[in-house]
Amino acid sequence: MAVQSLRKEPSGNPRTVEEARQFVKHVESLFMPWNVDALVDGFTEDCVVRFGTLPPFRGRQVLRTFFTNRSTRQKNYRLTKQFRTLMSDTITNSWEGSWQDTETGFAMKGFGVEVWVMRDGKIAVWDAAFNVGRADQAMSVGDLLR
Repeated sequence: MAVQSLRKEPSGNPRTVEEARQFVKHVESLFMPWNVDALVDGFTEDCVVRFGTLPPFRGRQVLRTFFTNRSTRQKNYRLTKQFRTLMSDTITNSWEGSWQDTETGFAMKGFGVEVWVMRDGKIAVWDAAFNVGRADQAMSVGDLLR
């Protein structure tokens, strides 16, 4: 008769608030400067991404294209991520960013919230909601509803 251990093997996911906080800061560091290879490596092969109003997409290949396109459009990208919660395999954070849009030349700013569902120490699902606008223009609630 085989004996099974009651102890589960570690998943590689952050298990404490401090581990999750460090993971969020590590991801933040990969955006300045853009380290597309390391960013993509932090996701599972079959990752699912729901980013703002973009249609959801799946997989590292599409994710690499997404990050590459963003990196060429966002000059001097500066990002601050703030760890918010850890619950089981899910981490949330909020972020603030600034950059210069390479197509328009405008200084831009953004704020958002992300939910990461982790698997084996990597992001398997990335849900991101955010607001973006020109840094030199104040927005009102009415502007957001257009």
